[in-house]
This record gives sequence, C-alpha cells and structure tokens, in this order.
Amino acid sequence: MDCAPPDIASTARSIAAAVAAGPSPYGASAIAIASIAPARSGGSSDGTEAPAPPAVAPLPPAPPAARREASMAYQQQDELGGGGLSGATAVLRDAFKKDEEDEYMDDMSPFWGIEKGAVLQESRVFHDPQLDARQCAQVITKLLYLINQGEALTKTEATEVFFATTKLFQSKDVSLRRMVYLMIKELSPSADEVIIVTSSLMKDMNGKIDLYRANAVRVLCKILGQDSGGSSLLVQIERYLKQAIVDKNPIVASSALCSGLHLLKSGQAGVGDVVKRWSNEIQEAVHSKSPLVQFHALALLHQIRSNDRLAISKLVSSLTRGTVRSPLAQVLLVRYTAQVISESTPPSDGSDRPFFDFLESCLRHKGEMVIFEAARAIVNMRDVTSRELAPAVTVLQLFLSSSKPVLRFAAVRTLNRIAMTHPLAVTNCNIDMESLISDQNRSIATLAITTLLKTGNESSVDRLLKQITNFMSDIQDEFKIVVVEAVRELCLKFPQKHRVLMNFLSSILREEGGFEYKKAIVDTIITLIGEIPETKEAGLGHLCEFIEDCEFTYLSTQVLHILGNEAPKTSDPARYIRYIYNRVILENANVRASAVSALAKFGALVEALRPRVVLLLRRCLYDSDDEVRDRATLYLKALGEGEEAAAMGGLPVLLGELDIPLANFEESLRAYIDAGATEQAFDTNTVDRTLPEPSPLEQLKAAEQGAGVGGVSGGASVAKSGAQYREQLSAVPELAALGELVKSSEPQRLTEEDTEYVVSVIKHIFPEHIVFQFDCSNTIAEQQLSEVSVLMDTADAEDFEEEAQVVLKSMPYGSSAPTYAVMARAEGALAMGKFYCTLRFNVKEVDPATGEAEEDGFDDEYQLEDVEVAATDYIVRQPLSNFKRSWDELEEGEATDDYGLGQRDSLQSAVESVVSTLGLAPCEGSDAVPPNARSHTLLLAGTVMDLQVCASVKLGMDGARNVAMKLTVRAEDEGLCTLVHEIVSG
Repeated sequence: MDCAPPDIASTARSIAAAVAAGPSPYGASAIAIASIAPARSGGSSDGTEAPAPPAVAPLPPAPPAARREASMAYQQQDELGGGGLSGATAVLRDAFKKDEEDEYMDDMSPFWGIEKGAVLQESRVFHDPQLDARQCAQVITKLLYLINQGEALTKTEATEVFFATTKLFQSKDVSLRRMVYLMIKELSPSADEVIIVTSSLMKDMNGKIDLYRANAVRVLCKILGQDSGGSSLLVQIERYLKQAIVDKNPIVASSALCSGLHLLKSGQAGVGDVVKRWSNEIQEAVHSKSPLVQFHALALLHQIRSNDRLAISKLVSSLTRGTVRSPLAQVLLVRYTAQVISESTPPSDGSDRPFFDFLESCLRHKGEMVIFEAARAIVNMRDVTSRELAPAVTVLQLFLSSSKPVLRFAAVRTLNRIAMTHPLAVTNCNIDMESLISDQNRSIATLAITTLLKTGNESSVDRLLKQITNFMSDIQDEFKIVVVEAVRELCLKFPQKHRVLMNFLSSILREEGGFEYKKAIVDTIITLIGEIPETKEAGLGHLCEFIEDCEFTYLSTQVLHILGNEAPKTSDPARYIRYIYNRVILENANVRASAVSALAKFGALVEALRPRVVLLLRRCLYDSDDEVRDRATLYLKALGEGEEAAAMGGLPVLLGELDIPLANFEESLRAYIDAGATEQAFDTNTVDRTLPEPSPLEQLKAAEQGAGVGGVSGGASVAKSGAQYREQLSAVPELAALGELVKSSEPQRLTEEDTEYVVSVIKHIFPEHIVFQFDCSNTIAEQQLSEVSVLMDTADAEDFEEEAQVVLKSMPYGSSAPTYAVMARAEGALAMGKFYCTLRFNVKEVDPATGEAEEDGFDDEYQLEDVEVAATDYIVRQPLSNFKRSWDELEEGEATDDYGLGQRDSLQSAVESVVSTLGLAPCEGSDAVPPNARSHTLLLAGTVMDLQVCASVKLGMDGARNVAMKLTVRAEDEGLCTLVHEIVSG
C-alpha cells in the first residue's frame, strides 16, 4: 500500500518546538533527521515497520537567540501558508554563522577603532545627576588606554576631563573609585588643580575603608612628588603618612612605604628631608609580620641611607642576625650584603670576608629565590676563590635537576658565568649538565653545552660535538654564536683537537644563518689560523669554500684579505688563486676590488706565480668599476721592474709596509695633481716621513675633547699584538733597521697614576737590541712639554750600551705619545740589568685664553722608577700541539731540580703561580687541575731567541697543603735549562 504524504507542517512544528524548548542532546540537525526520515520512508509495502534511522553524531546546541529566531521564522512561514521548515533551517544556519563571527570578534581588542574625540564626548556621562558606575568605568578605561598609547590631551581637554573625573568622588561604587584614582594619577593635575583634588584624597586617606586609604595615599604622594611646592603640603599630611606606615592593614602600610620611595626619587626640594624623618616608623615596619611590608620598608630604609656607606654597613650588620623573615626582604638583604662586601677589601690572610657567613647561611634558606640570590652574590664577588665558590656551586647543582625550567635556566646560566673564570669549580656539575643537553628549552640546552665545552676534558670533545650538531638547527642565531665562541675557547685549550673542531666549524659555516652568526664563525677560524699554525691550510680551505656562496660583502672582503696575507705563505699557494679570481668574475665591485688586492699579494710574495698573477690582473683592466681598474693598474706597475716600479714604492706598496704618514701622502698627491700634467711620475721618496705637529690651539682643543670623553688617559699603555707593535716600530726611521721583533713585554708603570706626568714602559726585544718605549702623558693644562726623552743610567746594566734616542718633539696637555731609547747588546746574548731612569723635557707655559705657548721655556727633570731587564723578558710563549715529540727531540740537554712552593689553597693556584713566574705557555690543557687532585703534571713550552725550551713540572700536595715541585727542563742549549732554574730559585 502506498504511503501517505508526510505532514510537513506538523514536522516543522515539532522541530521548532524542540528547538525553542532547549538544547537537544542530538542538536537541531539530529531532530530534523529523526523527524523527517520516518515520514519519508513510511512503512514497507508489506506493512512491516521501517528500520530505525542511523545514529547521528551530536552537534553543538544552537544559541538561545537562534532558537527564538527559528521558532519565529517557522510561525511566520506557517502563517503565510507553508515553508516553515525551510525558513527555520535557514535562520538556524545564519545564526550559527553569526555565532562564529562573534567568536572571532571576541579575539579582537575591545579598544579597536576607538577615537579620542568620541571618547571625550562619552566622558560627559561624568556630569549626569544619576551616575552609571559601569558606563563611567568603561569611559575611564578607554581614556587610560588612549593616554598609555601616546595619545596626548591638550591643556583644555585634560582640564575638562580632570574636573569631570573629580565629580565621580560622589559615587560609592568601589570599582569606579579605583578607576578614578588611576585616572587622576595619569592626568597629573597642575598646581592650580591640585588643591581641588587633595581635599577629596585627604578625606579618603582618613576614612575607614582601607582600600580607599591605600589608594588615596599613593595618588596623593604621586601628585606631591610632581608639584614643585609639594614639600609644604607634605609637611601638613606627614602625621597621617607616619600613621599609615605602622598601620595594621598591610595594604595601607605598603602603600605609604612605596609612596615614600617615589618621593625620595622625585628629587623635589625638601621632600627627601621630610621622608628621612620617618626612620623610626620605617624601622618598626621592617619588623612587621607582613612579608610585603617588610620588603618595602627595607627598600625605603636602604634608599634613605644610600649615600652613607657606614650606615649601610650598620644596617646590614643589624639585619643579618635573623630579624628578616620575608623571602622578598631576604633577597634585598642579600643584595645589600653583596654591595657591602664588594666595597670592602678582601682579607690578605685568607680569612673569610665580612658577612660571608650570612651569604653562606642563605644557601640553606627555604625559599628558592633567596638561595639563588645568595649563590649569585657569591659568584659575583670580586676576586672570589674556589673555596668560596664551592657552596654556591653545590646548590646550583641541585637546581639543575629541578622540575621548574626557570630554576634550571638560572642555575645553568650562573654556572656558565663561573666557568669563564673558574672552570674547575664547575666540573662536578658536568654529569647533571649533560642531561640538560636534551632539555626541551633550547636556551637551557645551549647554556649547558657551552658550559660543558668550557669545563670538559679532551676526551669528551668528540662526544660533545656530536650532541651539539643534533640541535644546532633548532636554536636561534644568538645562541649559535655562544656555541661558536665556546668552540673557539675549547680549540685554543686543546690545540691537538683542531681537526675535529675545525670540521665542526666548516659544517656549520655551510648552513643557513644571519650575518652576525657567520661573522662569528669566520672570526673564529681566522683566530685559530693565527694561534694554531697546524690549522692554517685547513682553515683557509674552508674559507675559500665559504666565499664561493657568501651573500655578505663584508665577510667576503675580510676572507679575501686573509687569503692575500696568509695563503702565499702555505706549501701550495697556487690552489687558492682559482677561488680568488672567481670573485673577480662573479661578485660585486667591492668584492672584486678586494680580490684584485689579494691576487696582487700572491704576485708580490710568490715569484713563481707572478707571471700568472700579472696575466689575471691585465684582464681586470677592462672591469666596469673604476676602483677595480685603478687597483689593477697600480698593482701591475708595482709588480713590474725598472725605475717606474721603484718610484712607486714597488712591493712595499702591495704589502702595506710604507712608512709614510697618510696625511703627508695625501698632501703630496694633491700637490702633484694641482701641478697639472707632468712628464715625471709621482715618486713616494719625495713624501715627508715626519709627522706634522699640530698647532697649539688644535692641541688644546684636542686635550679638552679628550678630557670631556674620558679625562686624561693617564699614560697607561694598552697591550697590543705583536703585529701592531711591529707596524708601529717600523714607522720610526731610527728603529726600522733593527731587524725582526722577537717579543714585546706588557706595559709597566713608572709613575703613580695621579702625578703630573704619567709614564709607562714597554720592552721590545730585537736580535741585537732592546728598544724601551716610554709612553708619556702630560696632565698639567697650563704646560706644554717639548724635547721629551728618558735618560737611562747603565751603571747596573754593564752589558748594554745606549745606541740611539728618539726624542718626542711635543707633548701638550692631555696627549699621550712615545719616546724611545735603543740599547745595544751582543747578538743572541741574554743581557740583564737594572736602569735608573729620569724623564727630561723642556717646559713652556700655555695661555689658557688663546692656547698659545710661550716662546721661551726652561729645562726640567722628573724621576721615574727603575726599569729592570730579567730573563723572562726573553721568553716567548709558544704552545705545542704535540709536546711529547718536541720533548723527545730535546733529550740531550736536560736539567732537573726540586723546589718547595709553601702552602697553597689548591694545586690550581700553584699551577697558575708557576705559569706566571716562568712565562712559558701551558700545553695540551695541562694548566687545568682536576678537582681534589693531590698531584699533577704541568707541561710548558716556549722559545728563547728562537731556541726551543720545554719544561715538565710535577706538583704534589700533602695533608698540610704544602706543595712540592719537581722541575725538569729541556732545551736546545744547556744554558737555557740553567736559566729557567735560575728564574725559579731567584
């Protein structure tokens, strides 16, 4: 039998009723399916019951508004004659879509699109007789948002908003009152408006509602701190503020204390004196039971006494006896204690510093932040010893296994800082830090791996590099730079591991990265090339591969410069030319110019390659850039032969060995060009080699500028590298013919720091001479010195003979310049002795108004400290990558002796003392002593006048901490073995 047509209207009514009744567990769609499906299927032709509809997954319930709209839509459609179901379904669909849009709008800022003008119009609701607290609070919120976003209110607008806001004091709504306080603080009323609001604030401050009292104190003190006449009003309310400091309610007390801090920092005249009169009340608040009150009271008390070191010391002394219980206040007390310790001189007898026992007791505190603050204070102490570091390292090691990432990060970062100066103190934490390499926080993992690189031993290098490689691609460039710097230090510490470390650097150099990251890798490779000769060819090869695909012009030019200086000195310089000439073909103009200069250096240093280099340079003459063409032309002329090349300076032009001041060179070139066309080529021999002397007025201006930047330099020489000294000395004609510089000593002061004339000396060792460089500074503004020299008496230095003096022509106020004394000695002789030194000069008075010096002067002298030439001045540190091989080669000349070094804190301090005394370089990382070791072998190496010296130092410590040393020295000359032993015995 055929089924009857379904009753669409009744089905729609049931759906609408179900929707209007509330959310169904199956949702609106499930109701529709369940209602319509049986009606459409009806019964089977044989009268059996139709099968049940398939189960439908529940959908989210329709919003209430959607249910109402669906019901209304059905009724409207039904009244119009059907179609109620389709109308209700359409409304439900639109309602769901609308609800999704509302959720999107919820993610947007509630302040999006607001304008100042519209908000100022809305602020008129502050004048309504019947205030709507909710609406007023919303308007204040919008105004605060605009102000904090930098939207400036005009004077008129600010005044209108301020007066309107003061009317809101009549509202009793607590939330609105708090918003009013915030608004008044932000508006910063002027002096005319202060009197209007202070009466309301003082009324709230003396009221019974603690919330009003606390906020009123804060706002009132903020206004007084900005008002120039605030001190008079502050005196009037001082009594109320003192009462607030000792109030039983901690919120009120903290508000008063914080207000006192802000008043002190405001700098208003008289305000600070008023706050200092609250000391008794603040002292009482320090002993409050409230942690927050104690914290703020201690901060204010320290701020009051901050300019009195003795008062701070007394404060720390009184509070370290256990009266402070608040963890926050305890952290402050630890910081103040560290400040007192830093200002005191460490005891010379090895006893504990003052208050160190308090810091050590804080390491056992219940609060984690107190423990960490105490550990950090100990770590940051000046001249901290390994014994003092031990308890701090122990608690930081416990933090490494904490479940809190912030504690792990803080601990590993602090240990990383310790490892820079005391790597042996951190070695006990290596096992815990290795577990942090796989930490999910990559900042923690990076710090852990870099710390391990600084503290690990030679056997762990390969394993650590494998672990680094696994996560290098997951960290940011700033952390990668930290890893690269740690690898550089590790390679310098263990030179024999240079192959593994250099391969690691080359692999990360090929990866993606920013400029700073790539620059750090290139700088590291260049450093290793200079410090470890065995890495030169491998390092230059990696740099050649890098510039093939380098996108940074600066790095390309830097690498090309290194290739030009170092590659010609390798065993096979020809292999590098291809990489350099590729840059001429493929790169921009700056890189092409650098490549041309590098090629020219190959032609200058490698005569066999000169024809090939000349051929390549001729091709560069047709380059599109004029700088490239000019360089190619210049270098072709310099590489040529005959008078033309000699007139240009020849090879010294390429190698940068010209001893011509640039100012004089430029002046001569300008004169040559201004003279017009000439048949004679420019001759560098015609350029004046003497430095031009500035006028007295220019000297005075330079001195004033120098004093404005950092004061007079004081003559303290800054240690330079051998290459810098070599370049500096070669520019002095009297010193240019002395030969190859062997060694330069560290600067040594010959005067006190605050004397009229400050002088320091540097000893430069040459094969047959010693050059004494006296760096002199004039600290007297009214004097100009000239003809400055140092007289060296050789009464106690008979093996020396004075050969030359380089006089300093002029030394104006604020300037620092060298004068030289050249002492001759027998070739290869290790002459020693003491010189009695006197500074000689001519003094001319300077007119402060004009800066002109008088024509007539007078001669004067100034006594300097003695200068001594010792055996260590001839020793050059020269670490060996394979100490055993060099040791075996020197077995013919050997000297052994035993010494006692007395009591020492540890073997590490004994090792440092031996290295400093002998002046030799530690080899194979033997200067690092394992913790708690009772014996150790130190390997040292160096050269004396190009003769190899090796030393094996065996150290042992007994129970009383007495250290014994057995020193064995081997050298190419037996006399050198005796010399090293004399250094120790002397």
